[in-house]
Amino acid sequence: MLEKLGEVIRKATDRIANAIFLDKNLVDSIVKELQRALIEADVNILLVKDLSDKIKKAAFDERIAGIEKKEHLIKVLHDELSKILGEYHPLILQKEQNKIMFLGLYGAGKTTTISKIGNYYAKRGKKVALVGLDVHRPAAKEQLKQLAEKIKLNYFIDFKEDNPEKTWKTIEKELKDFDVILIDTAGRHNLDRELIKEISSLNKLISPTENILVMPADIGQAAKQQAKDFQEALNITGVIITRMDSTAKAGGALTASAETKAPIYFITTGEKVNDIEEFNPETFLSRLLGMGDLQTLMEKIQSIADKGKQKELKSHLEEGKLTLLDVVEQTKSMNSLGGFEKIKSLIPGFGNVKIPESAESKIESQQEKIAKWEHIIKSMTREEIANPEIIEKQTSRIARIAQGSGVNNSDVRSLLKQYKILQSFIKDSSGIANTDVSQGLSEKQMKKLMKKFGKGKLKI
Repeated sequence: MLEKLGEVIRKATDRIANAIFLDKNLVDSIVKELQRALIEADVNILLVKDLSDKIKKAAFDERIAGIEKKEHLIKVLHDELSKILGEYHPLILQKEQNKIMFLGLYGAGKTTTISKIGNYYAKRGKKVALVGLDVHRPAAKEQLKQLAEKIKLNYFIDFKEDNPEKTWKTIEKELKDFDVILIDTAGRHNLDRELIKEISSLNKLISPTENILVMPADIGQAAKQQAKDFQEALNITGVIITRMDSTAKAGGALTASAETKAPIYFITTGEKVNDIEEFNPETFLSRLLGMGDLQTLMEKIQSIADKGKQKELKSHLEEGKLTLLDVVEQTKSMNSLGGFEKIKSLIPGFGNVKIPESAESKIESQQEKIAKWEHIIKSMTREEIANPEIIEKQTSRIARIAQGSGVNNSDVRSLLKQYKILQSFIKDSSGIANTDVSQGLSEKQMKKLMKKFGKGKLKI
């Protein structure tokens, strides 16, 4: 996610901090590097010029009593980058029903984003419904249906009706008991009069609490004009930026919304349903600078937590005793977060850590490993699942389980090894066992966890 820009900003900060003298040549060099990186990331040229001017002014013209010039310059750089990203404006739901319309052109990822937002709020205890009013794009209704069924959300779609207003009037009464209603609307290749007319009519009929524009991160400089056009035509209240994982050129989309006074509510960072996060410019900048973002990490952990399974796991943790099913469930949870490569930028001090290729290949094959483990467990007795120690001592049991699940003896031993590592971790980390894992760890517990990572004892 904007790795090159983050690297340039970090280097600029280091060069300022380590400089003996802040002369004109050094400042000009730093400014040029920042300009190049920001422009390559599709940040508007006027914003880049404004940032450059303010850095030069801070370096040579401004004087603040009690603050060293280097510290002042770093603060100005941080503050101006925060301004470019805009202010933090989370999407605040009303106490009563929330009707949220999603708008955007073809290819923005509108329908997929709706399912992610639906899952996001369902995990937070809201009663969610997805409504399909895109009657033009082939398979749009079917796509929304499949996504809703996959994550077990309620959906309302009329496959026979081709008029979105008639569809809404038909299903409106059925939506009265839902807290959050997410409405998929039609897109086009361009924001033409026909699209504006259709969405404007729906807007008057539905009276949504939010009109959210969905834009892809790789839209480039066109983002500013698109956001402006939608804002003028339909009164956009917020923006969601998709595909933040697939491009280093997200600056156009990130800065366009700030200029048009429509805040960015969320960004999506992958294809999985949990690959969505609230956009906070301050913490986003913190990640760019390699300083991590524990708040977002904890929110991600909560978003994937199955409350029933987490309660059962907590009981096992308090007893200091895991089962093999717990091992598989926790490995699945880590995979849902995107693996270590995706979450390391959220952990302070881990943003710049390079994972060896051998480790990356292990992460990529984790899904296949989980599937094997599940087959292995199905070939075990209840006693073996609850007390894996009895398997280790008897090679005949390992052979029987391997044969029954169609795997090698080494695959069974791999599962037992992972169990032993996690079991050892729980015993060593006193206090963590009594933590509500869905609420996150304390700073002290997080340090213990990081120590385990550092020593390579805890595998992902």
